[in-house]
Amino acid sequence: MNDIGFQPGPVTRPVGLETEFGVLRPGDPYANPVILSSQVVEAYCACADVPGVRWDYEGEDPLADLRGGRLQRSVAHPSQLTDDPTRLAPSGGEADPPPAPWGSRARPSAAEAALPRATTAVLVNGARLYVDHAHPEYSSPEVLTPRDALVWDRAGEVVARRAMTALSDGGGSAGAPEGIVLYKNNVDGKGASYGSHENYLVRRDVPFEELAAVLTPFLVTRPVLAGAGRVGIGQHSQRPGFQISQRADYVESEIGLQTTFNRPIINTRDEPHANGARWRRLHVINGDANRFDVPIYLKVATTDLLLWFLEQAHHDGTGALRDALTDLNRLAITGDPVEAHWAVSHDPTLAYELPTRSGPMSALAVQRTYLDAVAPAVRRSADPEAQRALSLWQQSLGALEQWSRDGSGPAAHLVEWVAKYELCEGLRRRSGTGWDDPRLAALDIQWADLRPGSSVVDKLDAAGRIHRLVTESEVQRAADAPPEGTRAAIRGTAINRFPQIVGASWTCLVLDVPGHPELLRLRLPDDVAVGADETVTILEEIGRRAAPERD
Repeated sequence: MNDIGFQPGPVTRPVGLETEFGVLRPGDPYANPVILSSQVVEAYCACADVPGVRWDYEGEDPLADLRGGRLQRSVAHPSQLTDDPTRLAPSGGEADPPPAPWGSRARPSAAEAALPRATTAVLVNGARLYVDHAHPEYSSPEVLTPRDALVWDRAGEVVARRAMTALSDGGGSAGAPEGIVLYKNNVDGKGASYGSHENYLVRRDVPFEELAAVLTPFLVTRPVLAGAGRVGIGQHSQRPGFQISQRADYVESEIGLQTTFNRPIINTRDEPHANGARWRRLHVINGDANRFDVPIYLKVATTDLLLWFLEQAHHDGTGALRDALTDLNRLAITGDPVEAHWAVSHDPTLAYELPTRSGPMSALAVQRTYLDAVAPAVRRSADPEAQRALSLWQQSLGALEQWSRDGSGPAAHLVEWVAKYELCEGLRRRSGTGWDDPRLAALDIQWADLRPGSSVVDKLDAAGRIHRLVTESEVQRAADAPPEGTRAAIRGTAINRFPQIVGASWTCLVLDVPGHPELLRLRLPDDVAVGADETVTILEEIGRRAAPERD
């Protein structure tokens, strides 16, 4: 394999987070969520003066499978056809080869230009805001570190709040209703679930089977660190109780390509939006949407650390690394991993023990085994950010162990589900009621409410009861500026600077230059990591190309 180009570090690799927001109009149970979602996107575009850049679907490949090959389009579920909302593509066949950096495209006809299009916007911070099924989705720009992942994920909350404010001020599109509310959660309590997905690039020459084997127990137990907590057990909250994860009950299979039905622990959608010969895309769909900093940071950092360890063990494995990998393989779940996922989530006492090859182990013990396996290699790397990630992983596990013993310690300041559980349990005990008390379900919803005056999390934050890792000013700035170090800086800056850009995607920009007979299409670098000098060079070239043709 040609290793020229970006090399991932312990906590340095291309990552992107996606959040589908819950959406409703209070007092209007029959409101169409697709229409509400469209109005949210349109309202944000209007209030933020977002350039009218269409999403460029060329190059999307949603049916590629990590296990090899592609699912035929003719047998794909409609929800999997995310590459072009206006037309169906033929089944089968290999993906097109990557085009040259600059190419051309025929202009759309007047009839094609008049066709209705999906509500979507490419933001000046490099993110995408669009309607995904029946929800407004914020897809963060590509970042390289867990800290940046946290900052630009929380920037999505800023975007959501600005959209709600615009609608309440009458700044949305004509006919848009006031009072649309957005929630950063994953369930509506009535059977519907919507995603909070993570995307990582991992070296393709790490065998898929090895990835799946090591990641499965990790992802099954990771909610103890990164769960958002939920009132209600079962997809329809048919049983009273509290559980650790919002998404666990909606995971129904071990491995699969699908994301909206029969959801798997290991999703095999392989669309790296990068050099596919070098990178796989790891698409994680069983995580929760978080309001606390530590779980957002840790779900990315711990996954980064584990992926880096697997890459090192596979390619440069010394005896110590291979021995540590053997220890991780003994964490394999001997029963049904899906049922184990549910059981971990359903036990906030943290006493449940998973059946593993090493014997029964609690979720905390499994996570500590992962920490102990990767820590020596990470410490040898002398990466200061990786040391901080290890320390926070250790601190959070220690806090959970203390809390599970006697209810004391800082867990509620670090771990989101613990904070939610303590508030709910306090209300339940004061009221002398059970977990079926509707006030508990209401508190759960209020937790995710992004309106400043209604958010339980904002009240906790103001009281100093949340351990924050980044400042509010950083988050606010990230809503209006792209991260440095990735091609998102090219995308966001170019969209903000050049009105000639009429289309964009993760991999391309499309320019409509006055006087040019065709549209121009620029393929962004295959290496998602792009340095400052290369960014400046590409932006200068876009500026030259964007200049009108002269006779």
